[in-house]
Order: sequence, then structure tokens, then C-alpha cells
Amino acid sequence: MIIVMRADATEENIAAVRARLEALGLRVHVSRGEARTILGLIGDRSALRDQAIDRMPGVEKAIPVMQPFKLVNREFHPEDTVVELDGVRIGAEQLVIMAGPCSVENRDTLLEIAAAVKGAGATVLRGGAFKPRTSPYSFQGLGEEGLRYLAEARERTGLLVVTELMDPRDMRLVAKYSDIIQIGARNMQNFRLLTEVGNQPKPVLLKRGMSATIEEWLMSAEYVMSRGNPSVILCERGIRTFETYTRNTLDLSAIPVVKRYSHLPIIVDPSHGLGHWEYVETMSKAAVVAGADGLIIEVHPRPEEALSDGAQSLKPERFEALMRDLAPIASLVNRRL
Repeated sequence: MIIVMRADATEENIAAVRARLEALGLRVHVSRGEARTILGLIGDRSALRDQAIDRMPGVEKAIPVMQPFKLVNREFHPEDTVVELDGVRIGAEQLVIMAGPCSVENRDTLLEIAAAVKGAGATVLRGGAFKPRTSPYSFQGLGEEGLRYLAEARERTGLLVVTELMDPRDMRLVAKYSDIIQIGARNMQNFRLLTEVGNQPKPVLLKRGMSATIEEWLMSAEYVMSRGNPSVILCERGIRTFETYTRNTLDLSAIPVVKRYSHLPIIVDPSHGLGHWEYVETMSKAAVVAGADGLIIEVHPRPEEALSDGAQSLKPERFEALMRDLAPIASLVNRRL
């Protein structure tokens, strides 16, 4: 349920309503907009029976929230959430581009890629130090050594760093080196992991599970936010369907649906969504037109030598060309690079 306060409600009115609700054992989430303050309630609604909260001074109305996700819900938080890090604002006018290799393979290659994507206009460097692979015999990442290389690349270029956390035991280690912590598709419903990232303050990039519904995805975001971390960035990366000509089916319809039901920013991963570099540029442009707040794209100077996902990686010159093409497209939907 949400309690909508009147436009002329005073701070004393808001405080009194909040105190009354908390006294009933409910958690209260306060969202302040330009015209209204909204109090979102978490807990057993039966506690409100016969309380006449809607008659308290300053209260305009009480509205039930039908969806199971509460904190993620746009009704709780009508205005878009903007995740801000060192001047990079994810969810605002800026179209945020995250780019880099699938895996951190070695220091020199990572620094080469970081310089290239920075020069083309990216603001966040992506790269996996811990890699979830289908086969136990595939390259699993460099671990802390890879994290150190990412940190060095950040120092050299000024790029922010996003990298994946796979194991709750590595929480402190990954947080030490990264700016944004990624929860991958395979771990979208790893609730212990979601709880851990919810207990720390760094932003969380939450990828959609390969067979997850939008509601399941938003409920996973609810896990993170329920622990006190409001800085969640959703990432559409394709879902598994019967189609075989692409690695996954990139669900761009998820963008407007998420925008309708949630206030969280959403970015798109066309690299994993398609699995073939030939389609990445087209779908990147389509994602921007559909309303994405950013893109996360795999880039590698020698894809044929990449230890993972070379087939879907753009070479730096193609990435640079894509960035040039995206600028006028972004302006058409009131975005900028």
C-alpha cells in the first residue's frame, strides 16, 4: 500500500503519519517528488484495519499496490531513480556506455581495450575476473589478479569498473576493486548473493535470468533493495527461446514494460542477447530508441584469440563507429552520449 500526501502537507504531517505507521510495525519508504510525497508501506497490511490513516492531517489517499514487488515499484517511487557515480548518471539524460572484454585475460590486452573504449566515449569498463562457464574446463577468469588489472585500467583511464560477483565469500574482494557489482544471469535468483550485495552500498547491475519473467527479475531487484541498497541497475541480456539463429532472444519489449512498472534504470546487453557481433550494432541502436538508459557491449581487439565470447565481441574500430552512429540516434530520444 502507498499513502499519498497532499501537496500542501507539512513536514509535521508527514512525520506524524510515518510515526503512526511504524508504531503499527510497518516499514515506511519515503519518496519525495516535485508535487507529492509518497509513503510506501512494507509489512502486514492487516495492521491498518480500522486505523483510518487516510483521515490523518495531510493525507490525500491510500492506494493498494497490486504487484508483489514494492520498493522496486513505480507507485512507491514515481520519479526515475538515477544512480550517480563520479559524475556518471545512470538513468538520466546521459546514455551510459559500458564496454570491454568478456573476460580479463591479461594486463596488456585489458589496458589496450580500456584505452580504446575510453577514446570512443565509453564511461564504464566491463570485464570479468570471475567467469561462470558452462563447462568446468573453460577459462574461469584470473580472480584477484584480474581485479587488480581492472583497478589499474581505472587509474589510467578514469573509467568506472563493473565486474561480476559469483560467490558471497568474494563480496569484500570484488567491492574493493569495483565501482559497480554485477550479478550475472545465472545468479539472478541466487538469493544469498542478492542479500549480500543488498547489505553493501555499491551499485548493483542485475542481469535478467535467461529464462526469467519480468516479474521474477523485478522481485530479484526487490531482494537487493529490501536490504537497504537502493542503487540497482537492471540489465536486459536476452532470454532463452526456441530460436537458434541467435544465442538468445533480446527482449527489447522489456524496456518499456520495466519503465512502466519500475523506477529503476535499465540498460541492454546486445552482445549476450545476440551472440554474434554482426547484430550488435543494429540492436544497440534499437535499444536506444526503445528507451534504454545505457548499453553494455563486449569489445576485443583480437576476437579470434579471445578466451571467451570472441564471436560476439566488436573490434575497437567497429565500436568507435557504433558510438559515432549512436550520437544522433540518442539525440532523437532526448539522450546524449
